[in-house]
Amino acid sequence: MFPERTGYIIWVSDLKAARNLEKYGSVHYLSRRMHYVVMYVNTERAEDIMRNIRKLSYVRKIERSYRNEIKTEYKKEVPDKTQYYGL
Repeated sequence: MFPERTGYIIWVSDLKAARNLEKYGSVHYLSRRMHYVVMYVNTERAEDIMRNIRKLSYVRKIERSYRNEIKTEYKKEVPDKTQYYGL
């Protein structure tokens, strides 16, 4: 249904020029203070898009987000002790 997406953090030197990154993917957040952009692109085209973005003059550094790889389902291995402290 939805295409698989990959997140990238792109450090930029010019914020006005960074608005042009919208044509490469979905810009999720643009930090004015720290000069970075969080954007999502389709996974199957990610390498080609990042190769083109690296060539831009205002891009300093590109980091891939590891959010998809972080475990978000947790197991409860320790028994719940709140039932002993009830009012």
